[in-house]
Formats: sequence, C-alpha cells, structure tokens
Amino acid sequence: MSVQVWTYLLVGLSFALYIGIAIWSRAGSTKEYYVAGGGVSPLANGMATAADWMSAASFISMAGIIAFAGYDGAVYLMGWTGGYVLLALLLAPYLRKFGKFTVPDFIGERYYSKTARIVAVICALIVSFTYVAGQMRGVGIVFSRFLEVDINTGVIIGMVIVLFYAVLGGMKGITYTQVAQYCVLIFAFMVPAIFISIQMTGNPIPQLGMGGTVADGTYLLDKLDGLTTELGFAEYTDGSKSLVDVFAITLALMVGTAGLPHVIVRFFTVKRVKDARKSAGWALLLIAILYTTAPAVAVFARTNLIETASEKEYASMPQWFKNWEETGLLKFDDKNGDGKIQYVGAADMNELTVDRDIMVLANPEIANLPAWVIALVAAGGLAAALSTAAGLLLVISSSISHDLIKNVFNPQLSEKGELWAARISAAVAVVIAGYFGINPPGFVAAVVALAFGLAAASFFPAIILGIFYKKMNSKGAISGMIVGLLLMLYYMLKFKFGLFDGGKDAVAGLQADWWFGISPEGFGTIAMIVNFIVALTVNQFTPEPPEEVQEIVEHIRIPSGAGEASAH
Repeated sequence: MSVQVWTYLLVGLSFALYIGIAIWSRAGSTKEYYVAGGGVSPLANGMATAADWMSAASFISMAGIIAFAGYDGAVYLMGWTGGYVLLALLLAPYLRKFGKFTVPDFIGERYYSKTARIVAVICALIVSFTYVAGQMRGVGIVFSRFLEVDINTGVIIGMVIVLFYAVLGGMKGITYTQVAQYCVLIFAFMVPAIFISIQMTGNPIPQLGMGGTVADGTYLLDKLDGLTTELGFAEYTDGSKSLVDVFAITLALMVGTAGLPHVIVRFFTVKRVKDARKSAGWALLLIAILYTTAPAVAVFARTNLIETASEKEYASMPQWFKNWEETGLLKFDDKNGDGKIQYVGAADMNELTVDRDIMVLANPEIANLPAWVIALVAAGGLAAALSTAAGLLLVISSSISHDLIKNVFNPQLSEKGELWAARISAAVAVVIAGYFGINPPGFVAAVVALAFGLAAASFFPAIILGIFYKKMNSKGAISGMIVGLLLMLYYMLKFKFGLFDGGKDAVAGLQADWWFGISPEGFGTIAMIVNFIVALTVNQFTPEPPEEVQEIVEHIRIPSGAGEASAH
C-alpha cells in the first residue's frame, strides 16, 4: 500500500478511537468535566499527563530544533524535563491538597480576592492561547503533507476533531483519549528512531546509536561535525549561545512548566495526594522515553538530510523532496542556475530552505523506511498536537465558565448552566485557536517557548509564594502577576515580532539590543524575578492576609489528610 493509503488508514483508525472514547466517557457533571470525576488511576493519569505534556513541540519540533541548532538546542531538553521534575516534586502535591480545579481557582481562593482570580484568568488565557497556537500549527503541518491538503484546511480539520471530544467529554473524555494518544505518539516516535538507528549504526537503541560508529568506523557525531563544517555551518556539537542566554532559557522553560495551567490541572484528576505523586513519577518515566530519544532522532535526521540533498541534482531528488516542496515547508532556489542543490551555511549562497518543523515528519521518508512507518509518524504527530490542544482548551473553557462566570459574575448559576457555559467557551476557544494556527507567530517550538515564558512571568511566583509563604497577601501577588506579565509581553512583542520597531523584518537587527543579552525565549526568567521583587515589596507595605488564609497555607503543607477536590 502507498503512504497515502496507510496514512488514511492509521489516522482514520486513531481518530475513530479518540471519538469513540469521547462518546463512551462523556461528562455528565461539572466534576467529570473539570477533573474527570477525581477517580483516575495513577498510571492512567501518568500516561494522560505525559501526552498532555508532550505536545507538537516535543514530538514534531524539538528534534527539529536540535537538528539545526545542535548543542544550543539542548536548552529545550534541559528546561522542559527539569521543569516537569520541579512541578511534580515542588508544586503538584500541594496544589492537589488545596483541592481546587484550576490555577485561577487556587489563586482566587489563596489570595482571597476576585481581582486576583480575574488577573489569573487573564494570565491563563494568554498563556493557553499562545501555547495552543503552536499545537494547531503542528496539526496543519501534518495534514498538509500526509493528507495532501493545504495547512489552513488541515488546521480546520484538527479544530473539528478536538472540538468534538474536548467539548463532549471534558476532562473525563480528554483523560482517557490522552491515554490512547500517548500509546500512539510514543510508538510512532520510537519505531522510526529504532529503524534508522539500526540502519545507520547497527544499534537498535537510538540513544546508544547516536554515540556509536557508522559503517566506516567513524563516530556518528564526528561525521556530522565534519559534514556541517564542510558546508560552512558551525560544528554540530559546539554551542553559539551565550552562557547567560542558555541559563535564562533553561530556567524560563523550567519555571514556566511549573506554572502551566493545563499540566497542573491533571493532578486534580486522581483520588489522593499520594496518587498525585505516583502519577507524576509515571509521567516522568514515560516522558523520558521520548526526551532521551529526541537528540538521537535530530542527529539521524540532520545527517540524512545533508547526505541526501547537498550537492545533488535537483532533477534526481527522491519523491519525498517534491512532496514536502508542495507544502511550502521545503524550498529550493537555484541561485547559480546549475541544477544542483547547494546547501551551505552562507545565507546569500544557500539554495535550500528547510522548515525545522518537518524534520521528524520527513525523517522516515528521507531514510526510505516502509510506507506504514511514515504513516505512523503522521498519526503520532497528530496525537501529540491534539492531546495538548484538548488540555489547553479545557483550561480556557474552565477559566471562563468556572472562574469568571460562576465565581465572579453569576454565583447562582446551576451546575447544568455552568456545564453549558464551559462547552460554549471551548467552542469559541477552538475558533480563536484555529485562527492562530492559520496565522502562526513562528515555528511550533518557538511559539510554545514563549508560552512558557509567559507562565514563568505570571503564575510561578504567585503559586510558589502562595504555597510556601503564608504571609503573602493579595495585593502583592496581584501586583507581581500584572507587572511580570506586561513586562514579558512587551519584550516578546518588541524583540520577537518587532511590533515597536518596524515589524518582523526588523527582528534580526534587534538581537544586539536584547536586554542583558537574553533572547525573548529566555526573558521569562527576568520577568519572573521582577514579579518576585514587586510582589514581595508590595507585600511589605500592605496588610497581612487573614488568619484563616494563613491557616489554610499551613494545612496544605502537612502531608496527610487530603480530601477530594470539589467543584464549589
């Protein structure tokens, strides 16, 4: 069977599975909609958390970044993995014990303020929409190549699918769908990695294959260093980023992870605090399988791309090259008119433009793997993007229905009314997310990295201080969140999108003006520090929180006696 037929078959079967699970596990109450009834097993929750966490950025884009950035791409591995450890050990059990559904719910109750809740909702919406834009872009890329539709049509198809099971099933449907999606995405990531590792190094374990030798006895990484330097690129195993920027990006991704609302809410779906810790452990193990494999996939992909495309006749290029050209994500511009593809480090001479987001998806085709493996990767990419998109849409809908409508504007709203409000909010959110997917602000991982920076700048200090500093008051927390978020937004719009300096064309020239030499992806670290300073300073000059709030903070740090989360 052709790749096209295999793709329709595997993607169709996986979608049928997701929709079937959504119908089977549809939510009938707000508790089922928000936290899946609070009775998910630690293993199932660990798998769902891993799928929620490993978005299109992890599956599609991260290995692509590492393939082109080499050593510098390690900041994404370190930041995202370290951040999950931070979240699992430092925050999740305490937030679970507090017993609220959402981050705005925690902040509203902990800081005894409707204003704090509203500010937190605004932060959650900005973070979630930035993040979900990357997921919808990932869905569009997969559909555009493998179902041979344009990216915009692909985004719309993805919107319809995710709307169906997110709106119908809520967290209950999303949880069990994500268990299936984890199985699909990890199988889809590992199978081609194992195939290519055997093909290139004779070792079936990709992590070992990356450090192994190729047929002529040369170490694979040494060979890749030689190939890249011959073409005028920097050595693959050398870094060009400053130490300050590496540290800032890594820390921003770490603390941003610990403030991500769609990951935090997963710890409310288990029965006990003990189960939250267990599911965090399972998720970390399941995430590590993909994250330790991604650098190997990046090395295999970059080596194969250079050997297949550099200095080769364009007319004799294999079919995969033409297929990706049709999507617009791979471009050949014959600048010297010799009919050969010149892939070099000098921008004015380079004739090949490769979108970073296609490397994982194109890798099996470049390596000439069987059609079913190529189709499997497409199904895995969709599973990764859709699982995270669903989690983010739930955060958006619950922030609006539960935190704004129910707890601020209409406390008398019935449970049925709240459920309808959540579903309508999710439907509107899908349309907005689709717009961002069609008009993305950058490639998938770059957009997602900005979402982490926004979470670091806004949520992390408020959550940490809310758990570990009982005298932290509402005015301090609100001031810190507002200043941190606005500072991050300003820096992002100025240096990532050139909003104040002539638009996107001016962005490259603004790099010399970065504050402290820190990129927009790393600036969340500075905005977070400013948030802490503002919050603690304001806190010193305003009244202490009420005694009962301080007692609650004392209680959630005692590791026993945690009850179930409740909706109201």
